[in-house]
Amino acid sequence: MSAQGVMVMGLPLSRLAVPVLVLLILAMMVLPLPTLMLDVLFTLNIALAMIVMLVSLNSRRPLDFSVFPTVLLLTTLLRLSLNVASTRIILMHGQTGPDAAGKVIESFGSFLVGGNIAVGFVVFLILVIINFVVITKGAGRIAEVAARFTLDSMPGKQLAVDADLNAGYINESEARVRRGEIGREADFYGAMDGASKFVRGDAIAGMIILLVNLVGGVSVGLLQHSMGLSEALGRYALLTVGDGLVTQIPALIISTAAGIVVSRTSSEQDLSHEFSSQIFGRPQTLYVAAAVLASLGVIPGTPHLAFLTIAAVLAGLGYWLMRRQASDGDVEPVELIEEAPAPVDLTWDDIPPVDVLALEVGYRLIPLVDRNQGGAALARITEARRRFANDMGLVVPLIRVRDNLELKPNSYRITLKGVEVAHGELSGNQVLAVDMGDVLGRLDGVSGVDPLTGLPGVWIDSGREEEAELRGFVVLTAAELIARQVESVFRQHAPELLGRTEVQQLLDTLARSHPGLLEDVTPRYLPLTSVQAVLQNLIAENVSIRDIRTLFETLAARAPKSQSIDDLVETVRAALGRSIVDRLFEGSNTLHVIGLDASTETRLLNEMGDEGEALLSPATLDALNDAAEHGVALQESESHPPVLLTSPGLRAVLSRLLRRNLPRLSVIAYAEVPADKIVQVSTELTIGEGT
Repeated sequence: MSAQGVMVMGLPLSRLAVPVLVLLILAMMVLPLPTLMLDVLFTLNIALAMIVMLVSLNSRRPLDFSVFPTVLLLTTLLRLSLNVASTRIILMHGQTGPDAAGKVIESFGSFLVGGNIAVGFVVFLILVIINFVVITKGAGRIAEVAARFTLDSMPGKQLAVDADLNAGYINESEARVRRGEIGREADFYGAMDGASKFVRGDAIAGMIILLVNLVGGVSVGLLQHSMGLSEALGRYALLTVGDGLVTQIPALIISTAAGIVVSRTSSEQDLSHEFSSQIFGRPQTLYVAAAVLASLGVIPGTPHLAFLTIAAVLAGLGYWLMRRQASDGDVEPVELIEEAPAPVDLTWDDIPPVDVLALEVGYRLIPLVDRNQGGAALARITEARRRFANDMGLVVPLIRVRDNLELKPNSYRITLKGVEVAHGELSGNQVLAVDMGDVLGRLDGVSGVDPLTGLPGVWIDSGREEEAELRGFVVLTAAELIARQVESVFRQHAPELLGRTEVQQLLDTLARSHPGLLEDVTPRYLPLTSVQAVLQNLIAENVSIRDIRTLFETLAARAPKSQSIDDLVETVRAALGRSIVDRLFEGSNTLHVIGLDASTETRLLNEMGDEGEALLSPATLDALNDAAEHGVALQESESHPPVLLTSPGLRAVLSRLLRRNLPRLSVIAYAEVPADKIVQVSTELTIGEGT
């Protein structure tokens, strides 16, 4: 059974390993350990250091060993806990002999330094200096610089991923993986920058523990066990040196592994292969080194055997490499001819997809759309998409954001299905003060327009924001202006954003909440394209489709009798009448509307006949538009919403005819007005008889 399959207290053993290890390390600092257990743990510490070293050598890139900062902390904590445990045993039982703290400490103190205390102290000091001054300091500096460069390069890498995604070279899942690797790389080098302080502190702690063991041990021997100074110094110094060496050697190995990890660059080969291929891969360098060593070997007084032997080995290795490369060169052309790939023809997959909505910015506006630099515009766009979804019931597709070096530095543009639909230019130190109609006084500056509402404004310096707000102006920053421009685009072109994919997602949501209702509509009576057309018609007239249940209940009742799109739309509008009227009149009980003169209504119906608006004469169309403009102006002068109330037979036709010149005019039918509302015609639309 694998470790994953073993369950302890309802959790897999692999998930309990690290918590148990940490608890054991902390326990070793408090609980006394027998010498046998201490020998086992010291041996485990050395083995763990070797494993970490081998893993670092075989890693092809730093992220392959991303857990290394945590491993560095745990191994450092393990060594310090072993120091505490061994110090306790040395001070309590050091008088019993050199094996008082276990066989491992005895062997390091007696065998490795020959029992010479002075040599042991010198070796320990050298190991600490190498670890502290050379390896740890260098690895920490590399990690610090790598972390700084990685963080500085993150925006460019993120934009490169977005560019590849938008060009179609990678898909969404691959883009998420690459973005995750970029974030993990920055986190790794940042963690390594801090983790290097663990090793530095470990080296300092090792020196302090050495002094504590020596001074404390000699004091215990003199005061508690009545030893002589030389005897106490001999016993406790030997144990102290052994304890210091048995922990500093694994510490040196771990520090070396840290240096290898942070100094590695990403590669498809392990370190051993790169080392052999890059250092010993050129026979010419081996020949030169062999010649230099041979020249030194024939000089009188030099160790001839050592120099000449190594020179012969290098020369032989160079000759072997040259023969091997020559044999590979004889075969290589044949392999290239046989394995030469055929030219790849152009396929449909090579054509990059067209983004539904895209925002392109000049390089000076990148901080406004880069999440790593705040991305204020992105946050505003997300709020606008959420607000539009709650208002209209339509989720706007994700908006691709990319930099475009062809634009001016402070410019941006918005494309819809690859075609530019809006553009603008901003100034980094100016904001737009918008006049909402109740301002006090005027502001000096270049005139501008709010892209969302169309209200006039004035460009002012950012330092005058407080002055503008005190006068009643609404101040819009550069990020807000970009977001409002994007919002105006997707509100204006909302029907084009409702594609088959979005409709299918909507139907999938409905199927989960009301599965039977969906089956009664599509595909039983209406195909997906008809459902899409109905929804697009409603969105085009600013009718919210958020009440999807009522909408599909109406379709389920009407679709068996008629599949005409216009008929279905009018039926759905009547069912959603209360919602439509409430949005237009903001909950008012009295509806002040524009009415259609009876003679005008009769004339329109007679001219259209069964063919609809196609038979209307140009003179009638011009008169109708002029009358509508006059009626809208009168309505707005009286602070009433521009709403035209007409019969169901004319509503769709008038809406299509008047929407182009008067997009703010809404046309509703009598059937859409709830029974509890009072209708008052405040303006009457009339076409003269002579037109």
